[in-house]
Amino acid sequence: MTDTAPSPGSADPLSLRGVVPPTITAFDGDERLDADATAAHARFVVDGGAHGVFPLGTNGEFPLATPAERRTVVEAVVDEVGGEVPVIAGVGAPSTRETVAFAEHAAAAGADGVVVVTPYYYPLDGPGAVEHYRRVAAAVDLPVYVYHIPSKTGNALSLDTLDELAGLDGLAGVKDSSKDVPWLGQAIDAHPELTFLSGSDSLLFPGLEVGCAGMVSAVANVFPELVVALYEAYDAGNEDRARDLQSTVYEVRRALKRGPYMAGVKTALSLRDVGFDPGPLRSPLRRMDDDNRAALRADLAALDLL
Repeated sequence: MTDTAPSPGSADPLSLRGVVPPTITAFDGDERLDADATAAHARFVVDGGAHGVFPLGTNGEFPLATPAERRTVVEAVVDEVGGEVPVIAGVGAPSTRETVAFAEHAAAAGADGVVVVTPYYYPLDGPGAVEHYRRVAAAVDLPVYVYHIPSKTGNALSLDTLDELAGLDGLAGVKDSSKDVPWLGQAIDAHPELTFLSGSDSLLFPGLEVGCAGMVSAVANVFPELVVALYEAYDAGNEDRARDLQSTVYEVRRALKRGPYMAGVKTALSLRDVGFDPGPLRSPLRRMDDDNRAALRADLAALDLL
């Protein structure tokens, strides 16, 4: 291995790098939390080579979980894989008060870091964002990672605001799902001390090229070995192999996007022999119908992934 992949930032005590799947939250047939299956999914991706796990991200359906369920998810994942790989727990909420409470719980439960999505629903200006992250970082002795996904939150962070955030004690990195490559490139250029994680499967190889140390990949929730192989090929200096694997990821991504929003990951997991039942999505999100499920199976079989 030639260690070609970008290095984590010096402000990141976890030195996050590689593949960090945004693990699922499993539910039973009545949409009740299945903590055992949730933990089993974390085990599945770690056994598949993942370098860390991120419970309670978008794929973890965190806005649809109760506070008690969110705490249970963090505890279950830490109990299962904590100490083997970094567990960076999603703790974001619309209010600063609730975000701080979730962060404090994650710290007490043994999480290694916290991922804080920008507050959503209400518009947020730069000073408000800085104060929000300042209070979270001051509340816990854990590295804090900004989760930037303006398409879902309605709140984009300007590069000037990121400059201010970077100066906060405890701010370790950014998980960027904006898909705004010029923003990402400039952010990385301005703040090499931070760890940047690409948050879209459309930008795994390109993210490495512009300086991301790792990737938060939904495809890795189902096929961790595929995304790990992409990262390891790049890190070994084999960019042609990494490009080819990114092409495969594009095909998998298109297949998973079939049907209702976000239904692909859990459906694909149910098509693999993973040893646990991911269950349905929580309403109002919906599972795939039989036709889409059959088409997804055919797509993945054609890629030799089943």
